[in-house]
Amino acid sequence: MAGEPQADCLFCKIVAGSIPATVVGETETTLAFRDINPQAPTHVLVIPRVHYPDAASLAAAEPAVAADVLAEAGRIAAEEKIDGHGYRIVFNTGAGAGQTVFHAHAHLIGGRGLQWPPG
Repeated sequence: MAGEPQADCLFCKIVAGSIPATVVGETETTLAFRDINPQAPTHVLVIPRVHYPDAASLAAAEPAVAADVLAEAGRIAAEEKIDGHGYRIVFNTGAGAGQTVFHAHAHLIGGRGLQWPPG
């Protein structure tokens, strides 16, 4: 069922505490932790505690939680002191876009120059 923890989901297991992560922030609705394969000096994943397969389904079902993910990314950017230099918030949606864990999540990336277009 949408929104419910999934037994086979890596991020649901991190939310439950059964898989460790380097947590850098948490709220009632979100959890933020360092990416295990960072693409920049700051690379943090901000996830909703509820399970939805991607950002679009999260936003459609629980827009307030989707907004919480963005707000927490901004708060962590300030805490990491990358907000004054620019940063990127990325939501990959679907395997063709590089999504490998099908639990909605935002990549907060910064701490170095970021080129456009990405990828």
